[in-house]
Order: sequence, then C-alpha cells, then structure tokens
Amino acid sequence: MTEQRILAQPKCKPRSLTQQVVMVLTERIRSGQLKRGDQLPTESQLMAEQGVSRTVVREVMSRLQAAGQVETRHGIGSFVLSPPCTDSFRLDPSTMVTIREVLAILELRIALEIESAGLAAQRRSDAQLADMRAALDELNEGAAHSTDKASADYRFHQCIAQASGNRYFTDIINHLGTGIIPRTWLDSARLGHHDQASYMLRLKHEHEAIYDAVARRDSEGARMAMRMHLSRSKEQFGQAHEEEEIRLR
Repeated sequence: MTEQRILAQPKCKPRSLTQQVVMVLTERIRSGQLKRGDQLPTESQLMAEQGVSRTVVREVMSRLQAAGQVETRHGIGSFVLSPPCTDSFRLDPSTMVTIREVLAILELRIALEIESAGLAAQRRSDAQLADMRAALDELNEGAAHSTDKASADYRFHQCIAQASGNRYFTDIINHLGTGIIPRTWLDSARLGHHDQASYMLRLKHEHEAIYDAVARRDSEGARMAMRMHLSRSKEQFGQAHEEEEIRLR
C-alpha cells in the first residue's frame, strides 16, 4: 500500500533550459564562486558548458540583469553586481521555479498593472503610444512566424508601465523581466500546447483592447481591459496546471 502511494505521487515538473542555467549561475553568485566584478563566461562558453542555444543564453542574461545580479557592458561582457542585501525585501525572478510561484506573480501583476494601464491612458505621449504599437506589431509578427513572442509581449507591458509616468511601475516590471510572461512557463511546464493557436488569438485581441483604450485615453477602459487580460491568463494557466497535475498522478 505504501509503495502504491509513493508511485501515485505527482512527478516533479521539469524546468526549462533557461531556468536551469539561471539557477546554476545564481547559485555560483550566491555561493561566492562568482564574486562582485567577476566576468561571467561568454555566450559561447555557456553554450558549450550547459549544452544550450544562444537564444537560451541571452534569455538567461536578461533574467539575471532583471534580477539585478549582473550587468552587461556591450562589447565587453557580463559582470557580477553586488549581491542584494538578505535583510531587505526582494523580488527575485530567478527563484521562480514552481507554477505556484508564477501564479502568485500573476496576482501581483493584476494588482499593479491595472492601475498602471489606467494612468498610461491619462498620461501617455504620442511617442509612447507608438512604442506600444511597435511592440504589438512585433508580437503579432512573431506569432505568425513562431519566433520569440515572450520578449515582445514583455516590451508591450513595459511600454505601458513607462507611459504611466510613475517610475516605480517601470522599476518593478524591469526587475521582474520576461519571466513574468506566462507563455515562458507554459512552455517549460509543457502546458497548453494543444490549443496554442486559440491562445495566441485571444492574447492578440486582449492586447489590442488594452492598446485601443490607452490610445483613446479611456482610463477605465484600459483598467478593465488589463484586468480581463491578466485575470484570464491566470485562470487559464491555473486550469492547465491542474490538468497537468491530474495527468501525472
């Protein structure tokens, strides 16, 4: 009976390649193996050492930069920054290794980005609106050609935060990085692949609704559109996670 119970327990969810490399480098920094000012291995070295693609390495660097752990000097390389104070409150995207934690981040985003969208509708400039449009066009183009969509999705939300006129919204979005985009976790957890086409179509309509409200300076409409977008993502992500839990039992 005991053996049957053990066998029936859900399997551990596999981490994405990006998560794996982030955790490896984060541990090296925290353990002191990589110290402040040390240069990280080059892209080619990491690709060979970890057996991953250049795209994965660049996403790893993006997450570590967003977490404030490294800085990249163009043409030189990436270097370790001072470790964050352990006594202060921290949001560290590199430590989000479970679906439950990602859902918690989505709840945080709902609380923050609804108001950010409302303020963006009031305060956005024409140039900022153009940046949002460019991010959406890039996202739609990427979806059509199955290229990287998470980065463009992230930039769209980043543009809204910047248009809010409140730098703290921008700081938090920049700190969290592309790891806040559920699609990166859907892929790593092998969730939702059966319905990617309708999923992407829904995201397109939701993003366009947010953009349209911001464009016409409709604060309440922007808040409602952002609430619907993030709440539906959280709901679908949670349902897909539950289905995966049942499948693995």
